[in-house]
Amino acid sequence: MKEYPVIGQMLHNGLTTCEGCSMEIVARAMLDILGPRTVMLTPPSCSAILTGAGLETGWKVPSFMSNLEAVAAYASGISEAYAILGVEDVNVVGFAGDGGTVDIGLQALSGAVERGHRFIYVCYDNEAYMNTGIQRSGATPPGAWTTTTPSGKIGPKKDVVAMLAAQGIPYLATASAGFIEDFQRKVRKAKDIDGPAYIHVHAPCPTGWRFAPRQTVNMARLAVNSGLWPLFEITGHRFRLTYRPKQLLPVGEYFRSQGRFSSLDDSALDLVEKEARDSYERLLKRHEEENG
Repeated sequence: MKEYPVIGQMLHNGLTTCEGCSMEIVARAMLDILGPRTVMLTPPSCSAILTGAGLETGWKVPSFMSNLEAVAAYASGISEAYAILGVEDVNVVGFAGDGGTVDIGLQALSGAVERGHRFIYVCYDNEAYMNTGIQRSGATPPGAWTTTTPSGKIGPKKDVVAMLAAQGIPYLATASAGFIEDFQRKVRKAKDIDGPAYIHVHAPCPTGWRFAPRQTVNMARLAVNSGLWPLFEITGHRFRLTYRPKQLLPVGEYFRSQGRFSSLDDSALDLVEKEARDSYERLLKRHEEENG
């Protein structure tokens, strides 16, 4: 049996995240790579549970909770302050959910990337505003139940990854809570980038997605292996898939395992599967063209 290393030594135990929380898994794995010379910035969000309030925090590194819209702006200022002081060995990290990234924080993030500040931004995408009651966000997928889309969301996800790629960000990657080693390799790369780096992590939420907490990692893997969440990186303008399933799984198991998609019928799932496969084939073709 394969032995897995214990992750998360830079984050205290006994935190009050939900059972099966993939955001906490991602945070622990991230800090294992970044180490103690790191400053963590989070907005009011699920990650605020890690940052805490007042003099109490779950992080074993300096941390600060910014306004919801301003994580990247704070990262910009801290990064510039360290540059003025000649400090080059501190990782400045923004850690925010999809609401604080693709919606409310998008302006600050886009501006910080355009200005070229040296920082790492990790978005844990749980596809809704989970900390405030499971409201839909720009990252909520079509058909998903939330408290503000009780009949299922209408319209596609906002593709913030494509937006940032169009800005020419030096390093950009997708990742998954179900493929931690892949995620950690990307954090290690982001750490060495002389400029902004962005990692968008798929982070299943048992509470908001309505599945059993013990299935969190399996849910993340199903999304990747069915082509719904491809894993790739863009360094400069070069695109590379970092994981290629031997054969794409049907999307049905992923969707039927979550209560939030109970309104989707077989015809809707067939359409989603076709779109996912077509999209993955386009990415595979791009990978082959750019990497031989």
